[in-house]
Amino acid sequence: MDSIPQHEDAPVREINGSTDTRQVFANAWKETKARGGFSDVLVVDVDAHCYETDSWDELIEYIPDEVIQFNAASFKDNRGRPASGIIQTAGYPNYQRANGRITYGRSYPEEGESVTLARARAGMDAMGIDYSVVFPTPLLSLGMHRQTIVENNIAWAYNQWMIERVCAEEKRVKSLVYLPFNDPEACERVIETQTDHDGVCGAMITSVRHKPVHHNSYMRLYAMLEERGLPLMFHAGPHWEESGYVAQLNQFIGAHAISFVLCNMVHLTNWVLNGLPERFPKLKVGWIESGISWTGFMATRLDSEYMMRTSEAPLLKRLPSEYMREMFYSTQPMERSNMKLLEANFDLIDAKNSVLYASDWPHWDFDMPGTIWDLPFLDEQAKRNILGLNSAKLFGIDPKPLKQSVPAAAE
Repeated sequence: MDSIPQHEDAPVREINGSTDTRQVFANAWKETKARGGFSDVLVVDVDAHCYETDSWDELIEYIPDEVIQFNAASFKDNRGRPASGIIQTAGYPNYQRANGRITYGRSYPEEGESVTLARARAGMDAMGIDYSVVFPTPLLSLGMHRQTIVENNIAWAYNQWMIERVCAEEKRVKSLVYLPFNDPEACERVIETQTDHDGVCGAMITSVRHKPVHHNSYMRLYAMLEERGLPLMFHAGPHWEESGYVAQLNQFIGAHAISFVLCNMVHLTNWVLNGLPERFPKLKVGWIESGISWTGFMATRLDSEYMMRTSEAPLLKRLPSEYMREMFYSTQPMERSNMKLLEANFDLIDAKNSVLYASDWPHWDFDMPGTIWDLPFLDEQAKRNILGLNSAKLFGIDPKPLKQSVPAAAE
């Protein structure tokens, strides 16, 4: 792919939906070059995103049910993308890519290269990233679909599309299989049939859903994950439709601040207080795209409640916070307005062994690797652990840096 030259004195250009992805990364290239491209540091991005709907025609080829496949092909807007009818929405206006915020941009793939791979490679190269664990974007709301059979079919198709069309073409891209959590037996079929591939490094549950994680119907699923050594990651998502508290928020930033954390708070609470860490002690569990600040609140709050009413959590042998220290947490969006509080939260969850760098590219609030490298309270080994080594252990990734050289566009 030809690089787009950048210069220190180049005029600032407007960024919009037609801007080349490499142009969007003009400043990122410069920052990466200034840091030596992180050439001797393993950088694993545990939360990058694709817009799977941009490859909708490819994805729906894998839908096994012919009727649902036909419907999925029919739900398109006038630009050829799937409308909300087949996936549903999370009640968010399109603020994520509006009002001057960073957009994905347009990529110009090599012949035979998918647009998803072109964008992923541009992001990894510009930010000095060795491996990216890629999540879907519109499908983060699929768990709220009222038809379980639709979630089952689209989940299967998404997994197979990622395996065959994305991960198979780029070893730096990894995937967590989407578990259609509204149907425990369908989740088990995914584990049995879609996890034996080099590009698959674990499983994910999209956290925007109402199914309680501690229900007995999921115990066989968790046992299967534990037996296979596959980590289970909960990815938060947007939700502004729910009747009750979230629906009362009148600004996007309020809904964004609360909804991306609340879903994971509920699932973590049920996971810990119902004793799942004791029932599945070897199952590695992580929480994605909720930032860090919530962990301190949850650890201290659950400890306080538990010590007053231990009889309501009879399976626990330790404080809730001790189980939380053995879980994993992605950094993005990392709250940096109060460094003393951030440091305290890092200490509380044993960040040097539990925290995983995440960019959340291409969303508007994405974080560069420098957000970790510049933290004043971490020593160099802790920075290296968080940027990549913790993820390498968790997902079974080679700890040797694999990144390409800093792109010519940074010269």
